[in-house]
Amino acid sequence: MSVEEVMRTRVLEEMDSIDRLKAGDEAVFGMLYTRHTPSMIRVAATIVNSRATAEEVSQETWLAVLKNIGGFEGRASLAGWIFTILINKARTRARRDGRSVSFEEGGQGNDLAAAFDGHGRWKEMPELWDEITPERIVAGRRLAEHMRDAIDAIPPAQRAVIVLRVQQGLDPAEVCEALGLSDGNMRVLLHRARLSLRARLAELS
Repeated sequence: MSVEEVMRTRVLEEMDSIDRLKAGDEAVFGMLYTRHTPSMIRVAATIVNSRATAEEVSQETWLAVLKNIGGFEGRASLAGWIFTILINKARTRARRDGRSVSFEEGGQGNDLAAAFDGHGRWKEMPELWDEITPERIVAGRRLAEHMRDAIDAIPPAQRAVIVLRVQQGLDPAEVCEALGLSDGNMRVLLHRARLSLRARLAELS
């Protein structure tokens, strides 16, 4: 199957999920809830700085999704729409609690220049990086747990970007819009997150 066919299949599957969700299909909601909730809690926690509050924000987000799905027009991906609602609600809660969070960071620094080329690719592929595929994560609990702990240990801004961009597969533009970042700053955060994870992966070799 070609890349175009794969993408077309994914689009059709998402459209079907949206239609079924609008029709009140509990099975589709359950699938989406299971798929996205762990990442939603992880992203919300980077803003509210409390897992318990992040869980509350996640639940509030799902209620908003169910309430407003009828008006979803597909201008963004379904996941992008869900996470935008989540981030807005988390920021509202953070402001209410007197907490201010910024995802902006400074320049790239020498560590990034040493690790990546001018196109954002690894100059030298880290050991075990190729092992991080959905199939192998499912099969290898130790690696999955290591990656989860590694992601939770990196700075909040980096964590939010890598969860949205890599784990959830959102387009760069969707990540930038959801987090209020420029494209350049989003890429810096993503590179820094990858660099941190690279160091963690090296511990397994």
